[in-house]
Amino acid sequence: MKQDMSSIELKEQGNRLFSSRKYEDAIACYSKAIILNPQIPQYFTNRALCYIKLHQWEPANQDCKRALELDSTSVKGHFFCGQALLELENYDDAIKYLQRASDLAKEQRLNFGDDIACQLRIAKKKRWTVQEDTRIGQEIELQTYLNRLIMEDKERETAQLQAIGIRSEKEIKRLTENLYDQYQRDLNSMFDKLDERRMKRDVPDYLCGKISFDIMREPVITPSGITYDRKDIEEHLQRVGHFDPVTRTPLVQEQLIPNLALKEVVDAFITENEWVVDY
Repeated sequence: MKQDMSSIELKEQGNRLFSSRKYEDAIACYSKAIILNPQIPQYFTNRALCYIKLHQWEPANQDCKRALELDSTSVKGHFFCGQALLELENYDDAIKYLQRASDLAKEQRLNFGDDIACQLRIAKKKRWTVQEDTRIGQEIELQTYLNRLIMEDKERETAQLQAIGIRSEKEIKRLTENLYDQYQRDLNSMFDKLDERRMKRDVPDYLCGKISFDIMREPVITPSGITYDRKDIEEHLQRVGHFDPVTRTPLVQEQLIPNLALKEVVDAFITENEWVVDY
């Protein structure tokens, strides 16, 4: 590497090293470029991508934050930040940055294919999984607590009957066990039904829209064969432009055709899974 390279030359050298998968050497070049000119957001996002390739999530996150301080409309800044936060298991913030990256890409008419959408789906699914694990843990704690209360009531009732002394130990045991064991069976049966429903609490990707990533209520299909939720694609056509967000081919509202087959599947899924309203 020649001496006294400009920041642009260092950035270009870093790009070549990145293409050769020499990520640590590329980081060194981008770092030198940043020292020479710390006001260029691309230097930070380029270095952030190297950190992502090396699975160094926190440095990547910090570089993206610095890039966004310099340019709040940077799609890559939001995208790479979302990726890093996803790996750091900060799902709420990851979703926020990835959603912003998706919105900016549409506004700026940049084609990232399914890359941003894929990461956003993963982040939402992982957040949902964490929420589900928390909910299940709370339900198990509740079940344990209620069973303990039943046992305490059983012991208290047994002690009271023994104190009265008008029934034999055998009668007392039969009365309390019949009553409180039934309480426990009913309680645990109710939680067993919850266990069955827990296994189903996931929305398949094919039922989710490619713009909002929520379950589609009114799916429509474009001439390119891509299905969107009607409200999402119509908003895109009005706000962003008359083109398909995925294929970038020209598209107008009149070309949208209801996807009746998928609509039936969605309606059946919602009917069978009332929890979808919270998804």
